Amino acid sequence: MPYIKVYIRVRAMAKTNGKPNHVSRRNVLDDLGFSPEQAAIMKFKADLYQAILKHARKYSQKQLQEILAEPQPRVSELLNGKIANKSVDKLLCYAGRLGIEAKARFPRTNERVAQRELAAAARWPAAASRT
Repeated sequence: MPYIKVYIRVRAMAKTNGKPNHVSRRNVLDDLGFSPEQAAIMKFKADLYQAILKHARKYSQKQLQEILAEPQPRVSELLNGKIANKSVDKLLCYAGRLGIEAKARFPRTNERVAQRELAAAARWPAAASRT
């Protein structure tokens, strides 16, 4: 039975001739349909987590329990990448306790997002006054 599944997958991939069947915007979060706000939060959280993990790997879990003032299961979750239930505030607290100075950069990389928001705001009052 497993051989049939592998064969079917190979045939399905062969039909595409190696061409992508979707257009990518070079940003996986955009491709998955996240709003720019959600994407920014997720990117910030991921970058912060990477910095925490880099410094946390220098310590044992027992030492991290004391440094972070968290029980062993929370430390294990952190080290295993389970940060979905961790807030940015909590991650910033961890960073501070590990001696990481968190700095945020705010480059304006996508002018179209701001223009789209302005256009939507300009249309909204007109639509609200018609109701």
